[in-house]
Amino acid sequence: MYDFNFAPVFAGIDLLLHGAWITVRLSAMAMAIGLVVSILCAVAKTSGPRPLRILVDVYVEVIRNTPFLVQIFFLYFGLPTIGVRLDPNTAALIALVVNFGAYGTEIIRAGIESIQTGQIEAGTALGLSRGQIFRYIVLKPALRTVYPALTSQFIYLMLTSSVVSVISATDLAAAGNDLQSQTFASFEVYLVVTALYLALSVAFSALFAAIERAAFTYPLSR
Repeated sequence: MYDFNFAPVFAGIDLLLHGAWITVRLSAMAMAIGLVVSILCAVAKTSGPRPLRILVDVYVEVIRNTPFLVQIFFLYFGLPTIGVRLDPNTAALIALVVNFGAYGTEIIRAGIESIQTGQIEAGTALGLSRGQIFRYIVLKPALRTVYPALTSQFIYLMLTSSVVSVISATDLAAAGNDLQSQTFASFEVYLVVTALYLALSVAFSALFAAIERAAFTYPLSR
C-alpha cells in the first residue's frame, strides 16, 4: 500500500506556481507572435510571388516534418557553434513561435481559401480599398472559420511547451522536475503538475471562448 504524502508538494507549491506563470507567459507570447507569423505566411502562400510561396512551403514542410524536440536542440545547442547563443527561455520562445507558425500557416491558409472570389469582387465593386477588403472580407471571416482549429492548436502549443524543460527553461514541467528531485515524491508532484496543466488548458479554453463571442459574432463589421 502506497502512503500518499502531499505535504512536501504543498510546501513547494510556490515553485510550481512560478513555473505555471512562466508557462502561461511563454505560451501567450508564442501564441501572439506565432499568430502574426501564421497570418503573414498564409497571405504569402495564397497571394505572394512564386519565390516567396516556395520559401514558405519549405519552412512549413521542414517544421511540420521534424520533431519539436530536435528543433529546440538545434536552436539551443546547434546555433552556438556559429556564434549565436540564446538563453533557455528565449530559445524556447523562438522554437514555439517557429513551430506554431508552420501549423498555423496551413490552418489560416485554409480559411483564406474558403473565401469565395465573388465576395472579394463585391467588395471591390463597393469601392472598398485593398486593406478594407483584406480586413473585413478575407481575414476576419477566414479567422472565424478556422477559429476552433486555431484555438486547439493554441492549447496544444501550451501543452507542448512542457518539452522546453529539457533545455532548462523554467516552465511548469521544469519546476515539477526540480521539486521531485528535492522531495522524491514523484507520484504526488506529477499528479499536481498534471492538475495544473489541466487547469491551464481549461482557463485558456474559457478565454478563447470569450474572445470568440466578442470578436466573431455577427455582424463582422467591428
